[in-house]
Amino acid sequence: MEQKFDAIVVGAGPAGCACGYRLARAGLQVLLVERGKFAGAKNTWGGAFFGPALNELIPEFWKEAPIERFVARQRLSFLSGEDCLSLEFTTPKFHRPPYNGFILLRSKFDQWLASKVEEAGGLVATGLQADDLLWEGKQVVGIKAGDDELPAEVVIACDGVNSLLAQKAGLREELRPEDVKQGVKEVIRLPQEVIERRFGLAGEDGLAWQLVGRFTKGAPGGAFIYTNKDSLSVGVVVELKALMGKGLKANDLLEEFKRHPAVAGLFEGGELVEYSAHLIPASGMDMVPSLYTGGFLVAGDAAAFVVGTGLILEGANFAVASGMAAAETVIEAKRRGDFSARSLARYQELLEQSFVLQDLKTYRKAHLFLTNPRIYTVYPELLCEVAEKIFLSDGQPRKRTWDLLRAAMKDRVSTWQVFSDLLRARGAI
Repeated sequence: MEQKFDAIVVGAGPAGCACGYRLARAGLQVLLVERGKFAGAKNTWGGAFFGPALNELIPEFWKEAPIERFVARQRLSFLSGEDCLSLEFTTPKFHRPPYNGFILLRSKFDQWLASKVEEAGGLVATGLQADDLLWEGKQVVGIKAGDDELPAEVVIACDGVNSLLAQKAGLREELRPEDVKQGVKEVIRLPQEVIERRFGLAGEDGLAWQLVGRFTKGAPGGAFIYTNKDSLSVGVVVELKALMGKGLKANDLLEEFKRHPAVAGLFEGGELVEYSAHLIPASGMDMVPSLYTGGFLVAGDAAAFVVGTGLILEGANFAVASGMAAAETVIEAKRRGDFSARSLARYQELLEQSFVLQDLKTYRKAHLFLTNPRIYTVYPELLCEVAEKIFLSDGQPRKRTWDLLRAAMKDRVSTWQVFSDLLRARGAI
């Protein structure tokens, strides 16, 4: 290719597709590069997606996008060896898009989003690996893909958490094991009527379910289950440093989780149709790299735009919003004819004004709080033990809940430790 593009976007995930679509709609010559055989081929996702940013880009997108189900119920569960204590939230507001969650399969959703880029006039090239950057002095002026050199006024790196291009641009260091979590996911096919019966669902309603407990062996992390139309997405997400330090494998933890009595029957008779593994940014604002240099921007997971608090794990909404902010920055730079670092600093300003960096700053301490092993061992067992005493009767006089809690805490955790953990939670989440 000898054509010089206005912009080359690397990575056809939500950030890259949102950026490419906005640029193409503005009339810029855009090339969207994806190393997988198709958009979504290299991605894994649980996954619930929040839609306000995408709705701004593509109004009422859910009417045409391949949505599996709408999140009608949010559930958080604490697992001991055999028991399960759950909290569940539901509200009529879950049925008012785009503010509710949407349950998606990335392989379907990313292909649809990439097709929107093509409809808008952008060029999507799959099976193409961006190996390096082209430079003129200190300005990025394109990418190298194999033996090809593809020139552009600006390159937007949306190539995932382990962004090779952001590293080559000198904007970030190599990832540290403590800064990422490893996610492994299976998609298990079951008949739609079986899923709806087992999970108490009807119509397009779906369940987003997060679980924590001893199945992670004390390593920071948890499990998830999402109900698709005719399949379940199930997986675990665990800190990579803890996996390495304890000699654990995420897939073994997933298998142990699936055997827990609280969930084992839900997968019975299912057929495994997909397995994937992925690294997820876990340190929030503390691992966000420099976001721009001359002729170059970073968005989505490549910029570590993921918020995890133990109650929520949100990244795709941040990816879309950052992709849109990158596109707006490039559109303004194109009007000025200036793609220097000084011109592209506008990207930082837009992100500071949006929920992206504001949310990351709000939950800056969350990842430090979530390293506490008691969250995954002691507290789930305490909660389940107290619940058992409350909801079962052994024929003996009952005790007050506070007395049950104090008895369960004995030799496990001190009152001071509980108080200290609550203070840390208050400042983190």
